[in-house]
This record gives sequence, structure tokens and C-alpha cells, in this order.
Amino acid sequence: MKITSREKSRDGRMIRIFLDDRYAFSIPAGAYMANHLYEKEELTEEQVAHIKQNVLVQSARERAVNLLMARDRSQYEIKTRLMKIGYDEDIAKKVVEDLKTIGYIDDSRFVLKYAADRVRTKALSKKALKYELEQKGIDRDLIDTVLKEFEQDEEEIAFRAAKKKFGKYDLHDKSIESKALKFLMHRGFSYDTSSMVIRRLQGRIFD
Repeated sequence: MKITSREKSRDGRMIRIFLDDRYAFSIPAGAYMANHLYEKEELTEEQVAHIKQNVLVQSARERAVNLLMARDRSQYEIKTRLMKIGYDEDIAKKVVEDLKTIGYIDDSRFVLKYAADRVRTKALSKKALKYELEQKGIDRDLIDTVLKEFEQDEEEIAFRAAKKKFGKYDLHDKSIESKALKFLMHRGFSYDTSSMVIRRLQGRIFD
């Protein structure tokens, strides 16, 4: 198969290879140089298979592991990040499956850790957590299953969030009370929970 075209990505980090006028694969510029593709005019099917199954998978796996070392990520995040870098979808999927097999990627673990971190730092409700996790490509059934194991007192979390945000203000002021109510409901807490928290902060209900 004849190499009929080579195209650099916008950032110059990936090279798109075309064989017989058809797109074949994208390869990091470093791997392109290391495998001397710049001096080749043709590639056999065996060479293409080796590049895809070994060179590209290894390169993408290294990038994925580096991403995971920075912070835990969902399988969807890793796949989309690799594709954004320039790897083909089949390579990204292969790497994700490999890393799932050896435990580097675990969406159940990710959900629990993410939920714990967000509740601690942002005091989010389960409803808000579910929304954020769905945006990260986590399966809804998995989210529901894992969050059932994640025990949290919605009212106490809402109370902590409201006290931190409005503790210095007079919540008997109707405008402040309205802002606090909207704040809590925006965090995903129900109207009943939000109202109860505000009454506690107003001193109508004592701990």
C-alpha cells in the first residue's frame, strides 16, 4: 500500500497517514520519526497491523496512564481525551478496555471517589451528583447502583453548604432567604429540604 499523503494536526503532535488515497491512521509525531515513516513510501498490511496494534496502542496507553496519574477519570473521559489528542476511536477503545482489565480504570470506584470529593468540597445533593456524573459519561444504572451505597444525610449537607454561604447574613431578610433557597435548590436539594435548612438557620428549629 502506497503512502499517498501525510498531514500534520494543527498542533503538529499527530501525523495523519493516508494509504492509496484513503485515511489509514494517526500517529504521534515522535512515533512517526522513531519508526522512520518519514522515509517510507509504502507499507505492507503486516506493517500497518504492527503500527496499530503495538506502536499506537502503546503510545495511547502511556498517555492514558499519565492522565490517570494526575487524577482518577472515567472510561468515557479517557476515551474522549485520547480521541481529542488525535488517536482513532478503535485505538482509544482498545486502551480503555486494557486499562479496565488491569484495574487502572474502574467507573464504580470513580463514582464513589467523585461523590465523596464533591460532597466534601461543594456539598452537592445526590441529584446534582448524578447530573455531573452523567456529564462524565457514566452509565445511569451504574450511577444509581453505586450511589445507593453512598450514604449521606441530605439535610446536613445542605445545612453545611447554606451555613458556609449565608451564615454571616440575616436570613430573616426575605431577599436573603430567597437567595439561600435558590442556592440550595440549584445544588439539587429539594424544596422541602432547602426550606427546613433555612428554618434551622433562622433559629426556628434547633439542633
